[in-house]
Amino acid sequence: MTRKKVTLTYIANDGARKAAFKKRKKGLMKKVSELSTLCGIEACAIIYSRYQAEPEVWPSTLGTRRAIARFKNMSEMDQAKRMVNQQGFIRQRIVKAEEQLKKQLRENREMEICQVMYRALVGQPLQGLTILDLNDLGWMLEKTGKEIEERIKKLKNTALGSEQAVSAEPTADKGSEGDNSEAAPKNNSALDDVVAAEAMQNRPWYMEFLKPCKEGNTANLGQNEPLPSYPCGNLTPPWSNFYFP
Repeated sequence: MTRKKVTLTYIANDGARKAAFKKRKKGLMKKVSELSTLCGIEACAIIYSRYQAEPEVWPSTLGTRRAIARFKNMSEMDQAKRMVNQQGFIRQRIVKAEEQLKKQLRENREMEICQVMYRALVGQPLQGLTILDLNDLGWMLEKTGKEIEERIKKLKNTALGSEQAVSAEPTADKGSEGDNSEAAPKNNSALDDVVAAEAMQNRPWYMEFLKPCKEGNTANLGQNEPLPSYPCGNLTPPWSNFYFP
């Protein structure tokens, strides 16, 4: 059975608040003890409450004073190292959230520009795009072109390595040179078939857009799937002004 999520707010009921204090105080002391034992560090805990006249310390009064004295003997720079208050903690969370938002905006922008590029390949006009949109589209075209060139080089290197492996196979009989010369074109033909099959299998999915359009299926996106509308004419693209490097 999953534990019910607790809302981190002040408990108004006195009895419930006192019970929660005792329960969580015990758990906190246990965690400090485990941390000290497992990691071999010197730790202490001091808890003041309205329910007790004297503060409760762990592990003992002497051990707590020793840990505090060791902390005070450190330099101010070492004392403040990795120390944050509530304001600093919230500021760190805000910075992290802003970075995540920026990353998500970039991913969304790349997907939108990819959609523009793919639809442009099937003949849709680029009317209604701003200078920023066209600039991002040019960046995406350049990036995609580089990826295609790298893929072509990889396929060529794979084909060259396969061809060298085939040519390096030792012949079983020197007297069968005539047969081997006739079999060489067959091997090359088989190699070409393998490379072509691999290229067909690994080609990007968006190459489907480049197939000849059939009547009644303008974008060739699938069976009876209407072409999604895209900003053109006097419509304004619903994009944020996000810049690509």
